[in-house]
Amino acid sequence: MAKPGRPSTISDVAALASVSVGTASKALNGSGSLRPETRQRVMDAAARLGFRPNAAARALNEGRTYTVGMITTDSIGRFSIPILIGAEDALGAGRMSVFLCDARDDPIREEYYLRTLLGRRVDGIIVTGRRSQARPPIAADQPVPVVYAFISSADERDCSVVPDEVGGAAKAVEHLLAVGRRRIAHVTGPEHHHSAQVRAAAARARLTDDGLDFAVPALFGEWSEQWGRQAVSLLLASGTAFDAVFCGSDQIARGVADGLHAVGMRVPDDVALVGFDNWSVMALACRPPLTSVDMDLEGIGRVAANLLLAAINGEPAPGRHTHPCRLVVRESTAAPPGLAPRP
Repeated sequence: MAKPGRPSTISDVAALASVSVGTASKALNGSGSLRPETRQRVMDAAARLGFRPNAAARALNEGRTYTVGMITTDSIGRFSIPILIGAEDALGAGRMSVFLCDARDDPIREEYYLRTLLGRRVDGIIVTGRRSQARPPIAADQPVPVVYAFISSADERDCSVVPDEVGGAAKAVEHLLAVGRRRIAHVTGPEHHHSAQVRAAAARARLTDDGLDFAVPALFGEWSEQWGRQAVSLLLASGTAFDAVFCGSDQIARGVADGLHAVGMRVPDDVALVGFDNWSVMALACRPPLTSVDMDLEGIGRVAANLLLAAINGEPAPGRHTHPCRLVVRESTAAPPGLAPRP
C-alpha cells in the first residue's frame, strides 16, 4: 500500500490486486490477454488507491507522446473549431491531446508551427482550413502521419477527408423539387471559388435529371448577406419568375431572405429558400428559420482523427475520403399553398 503523503505507484496497485507489476501495467493499458476478472481486479485496485498512470513514462516506454498537432488556416474558427471538437471526441478515447495552431494563410507561420509540433514529437498532424479545395501538401516526407480534414491535399497519395458537396447540393435541389418548386434560382459565392463552382454544377446537374434548369443563370458574387440582398434585385430585374432560391451559403441565404421581405415576397409562401453550411448563427436567426445543408464538420473531424490513429498504428488509408452531408429542414421551405408535396 502507498505510504501517507506519497502518490500511489503501479507497484502499489499490483500488490493490492495480488498480481505482478507487468500484469498490472497490461490491465491498465488495455493490452495483453488477461482474464476479465484479473483486469477488473487491477482496475478496482487502481481506483481504490487513486492511481493515475504516469503519462510521460508511458510515452517513453511506447515511443509515443499521445499528442496530435492540428494546423489550420481558418482564423475565425468557423470550420476548424467543429473539426477540432470532432477530432478530440475520437482522440480522447485514446487519452490523446490536440495542439491547435493557427497558420493564418501564412506559409512562414505554417512552417514554423510544423517545426514546433515535430519538435514536440507529436504522433501525427491534422491539417484543416476554411476552404474545401485541394492545397499543396504541408511538406514532403514527414516523420509522422498527416491527415487533411475539410481541405484536401493535392497529392493523391495523402489521406484527405472532405465533405460531399456534390451530394449536399443535390439533396437541396431534391428537397425543393419534392415540395413542388420548379423555377429554382441559384445565388452563390465567387465564381473562382471551388465550393461555389462545385455546388452550382451539382445543383444544375440535379435539375437536368428532371429536365429542368435554373430559372436564371447562376448568380456568382460574395459570401455575404449584402450580396444576397443585391442578388434579389438582380433576380427581379431579370423578369423571370422564380419560386425557390438555393444559396451557396447561409450568409447569402439570410441576405436573400431580407431582400425578398423588402419587396413584399413571402418565404416560403412565394419563394422557398435553402442555404448551405447549417451555421446556426445564420440559419436560426433567419426569418423564417432556414433549411440548410449540413456538412457535419464534427463528423469530418472524427473520421480524420480515426484515420490518423490508424496511420499511427501502421495502417494508413491514403486517398480522398468523402463524408456525406445531410439536409436540415426548417420553416423556409414548404409546398406552395394548394400544392401537395411530391412523394
